[in-house]
Amino acid sequence: MMPETSRFIGILVLGSALAGSAALAAQSQPAAKPAQTKPATPAPAPPTGSASGSSSARPGVPPGTEAGITPPADYVIGADDQLKIVFWRDDSLSGDVVVRPDGKISLTLLNDIQAAGLTPNQLREALVAAAARYVTDPSVTVIVKLINSRKVYVTGQVNKPGPFLLNDNMTILQMLALAGGLQEWADADHILVMRTEGGQTKSYKFNYKDVRKGKNLQQNIMLKPGDTIVVP
Repeated sequence: MMPETSRFIGILVLGSALAGSAALAAQSQPAAKPAQTKPATPAPAPPTGSASGSSSARPGVPPGTEAGITPPADYVIGADDQLKIVFWRDDSLSGDVVVRPDGKISLTLLNDIQAAGLTPNQLREALVAAAARYVTDPSVTVIVKLINSRKVYVTGQVNKPGPFLLNDNMTILQMLALAGGLQEWADADHILVMRTEGGQTKSYKFNYKDVRKGKNLQQNIMLKPGDTIVVP
């Protein structure tokens, strides 16, 4: 054999051996793990409402002030009602008050202010006028916290006579139900509702038996604060 041929064959054998070793080394290496992608952190949702989590603030009520209750459309302030008077940026004049039996409320510096018989907006205007002597351009909010003055009185032959708080849009029949219904010997045909309007007392007849049978339903009128139901 020629020397050049032997040398060429030796190179081929050496190359094959090296290739086999590289293949075995590659098989012995663990497979590379795919790179993990960290999930994107969602952007925080924009805040809703106030810092306290409430988004139901009433218009005209300063931020951070409790909203109180929504009074009926025909509401006027009366004795025993609980109010919150808020002077914007003036805590010394603000405070929780209860309307006294004489219809007035008392506040620091302002002393006695007539409240009974006024709407919350009318009372606000009266407070602005009174505070103008002490505060430049006063801003006042009147918040109704609790209504105790809207009462209807039920007397006579019912199971639970007495005063009852009047919710909005209550009829005679509904109020009699609150009073526990009629007693056995009540004169259900001649119930009266006594109402004072314009300084005069008026009476409205109510036949319980007819209304219960679906007759003359127009006599089942809506009650007003101060009404008295008399069951003979």
